[in-house]
Amino acid sequence: MSEDDNQIKITIFGQEYSVKAPADPTYIKKISEYVDSKMREVQSGFSSTQSSNRIAILSAMNITDELFNARKKFDSEDDNIDEKISSLIELIDDSL
Repeated sequence: MSEDDNQIKITIFGQEYSVKAPADPTYIKKISEYVDSKMREVQSGFSSTQSSNRIAILSAMNITDELFNARKKFDSEDDNIDEKISSLIELIDDSL
């Protein structure tokens, strides 16, 4: 297996990058397409062209917000499941 086996070329916001990662190349492309779409979405919110750095930082903040909200939702659902399990255990204990 050569060192280039995990090398993949991606394009984000008009810039080409060569990425070497242990993940599946299809997955890496999917991630890069998502980042590219988020950067383009952020740029579309401005009436004038912004620097790539500014767009990247704002996009990173938006993606991080999505992550935090997903974690919060997951934690909330996890708490809800714990409450239901506790209620079921209580019912079982009461019936014994």
